[in-house]
Amino acid sequence: MSNVIQNNIPVIAIDGPSASGKGTVAQLAASRLGFHYLDSGALYRIVAWATQQRNIAWDDAIAVTECAKTLIIEFINEQVFLNNTDISNEIRTEAIGKGASQVAVHAPLRAALLDMQHGFCRAPGLVADGRDMGTVVFPNAELKIFLTAKTETRAQRRYQQLLAKNQVSLDFSNTYGSILQDLLERDARDKNRASAPLTLADDAILLETDNLSISAAVDNVLYNFQQKISK
Repeated sequence: MSNVIQNNIPVIAIDGPSASGKGTVAQLAASRLGFHYLDSGALYRIVAWATQQRNIAWDDAIAVTECAKTLIIEFINEQVFLNNTDISNEIRTEAIGKGASQVAVHAPLRAALLDMQHGFCRAPGLVADGRDMGTVVFPNAELKIFLTAKTETRAQRRYQQLLAKNQVSLDFSNTYGSILQDLLERDARDKNRASAPLTLADDAILLETDNLSISAAVDNVLYNFQQKISK
């Protein structure tokens, strides 16, 4: 995407690790601003689900990328459609989340999805969340936020999310340990991959949410955005 297009349409890029709350914060910020919203992580979940359906191994970079090129993806309100089929629930399982983390390490796939992500940048503006929104996809974003929390905090949040969906056992100690280990492994993959690793952009604002409510985090993002555009 050209700098001219990005400069004419304001972009708020929110990056951070799994279960940091960036998706919820980004979606609420977009709603309050009347901006479009891009959940880049959903793209990789869709690819993971689609390749699983076709019995393509997640570590097969070439096959995964070729499959991704054939997919017709639409986001309508809070629903996700693949080839005109609603797969919103199917892509939100823990297994597909792990798959998304595994396919996301492939540089060819990330390159193939780049134009698709740029396509979400439409007037009046965009709030995009992911791992490389501010570093790779929208490097000229008006505002860059790196939203994070301690691994233990994120594990507790993920447990509560899954419990609300009846996707985990009530046995907190065992389930929490499994979730914590999974987050540690995802963080390692995200930070150490060769292509577009998770990292704090030089001009990003660090927002730690361990002791911050969702509402306060959204207010923080909007305050910083207003400060940016008023200069």
